[in-house]
Amino acid sequence: MTMITVFGGTGFLGRRLALRLAAEGASVRAAVRHPHSARNALRTAELNQIALFGADVRDQASVAAAVAGADGVVNAVSAYVEKGDVTFEAVHEQGAETVAREAASAGVARLVLVSGIGADPRSESPYIRARGRGELLVQQAFPGATVVRPGTMFGPGDALFGTLADLARLLPVLPLIGGGRTRLQPVYVEDVAEAITRMLADPGTAGRTFELAGPGVHTMRQLVTITMRLIGRRRLLVPLPFAIATVQARLFEFLSSPPLTTSQVDLLRTDNVASGLLPGFGELGIEPKAVEDVVPTYIGRSHVPGSH
Repeated sequence: MTMITVFGGTGFLGRRLALRLAAEGASVRAAVRHPHSARNALRTAELNQIALFGADVRDQASVAAAVAGADGVVNAVSAYVEKGDVTFEAVHEQGAETVAREAASAGVARLVLVSGIGADPRSESPYIRARGRGELLVQQAFPGATVVRPGTMFGPGDALFGTLADLARLLPVLPLIGGGRTRLQPVYVEDVAEAITRMLADPGTAGRTFELAGPGVHTMRQLVTITMRLIGRRRLLVPLPFAIATVQARLFEFLSSPPLTTSQVDLLRTDNVASGLLPGFGELGIEPKAVEDVVPTYIGRSHVPGSH
């Protein structure tokens, strides 16, 4: 039986990947910082094949223990807000490098790093820069690593349509950051999980970088309009300059679960679409699902805040 360690195995993507791998017969180790509180994120039916394992990418000893004996490792850890010693550099650069280095020294056959479209080691944004530097550090420490750059991911419980729907219910006016002109190529989280599952089984994907984007390109304004239509609300849309959005996001980051972070504002400063220069779903034999086909199944008039 194949043993796969998934760092961030109870997160938005990691949870779905762990369940998918388990359903296909793999033995999964979900490496998470707080295994006791993470138990609810995974359905108990799969817990006989998914072992929750306490590990922190910032702690070398726990990472070494988490990758020991694994055939494959996936790093799906993400931090959108810096709090205390949980910094972008500590998680996305040093943490990613630690996972890669320990996986290499443990003789792990396959490593997949989940990054993001637009990752750039030269970016002025601390988050985007850390993502880009993390890719380089991982490729140096584990030359056969596969890098996955998904677009903005959507699905039940997402931070995109779910957040927009909640804001549209609460606020009489919806702000459009940067005028809502930013173009995005949202991708269904289950399609990304399926892609990573196939990569782990295909040695031909080793050492390559994949961009995983959905079939449709939408402006932020269009995504807000789709959401309002689905929940049956009409709201005034008001352009919000990036500078003001950044200040608001900094204030929101004091909350336990901020509706907007400075990283998200940074990501909206440039179009978040696939370059078309890298392999994607087509090379993996996957036809990604469109926003219009999936979002209505979990965002609608019957949806209530907190249920996603």
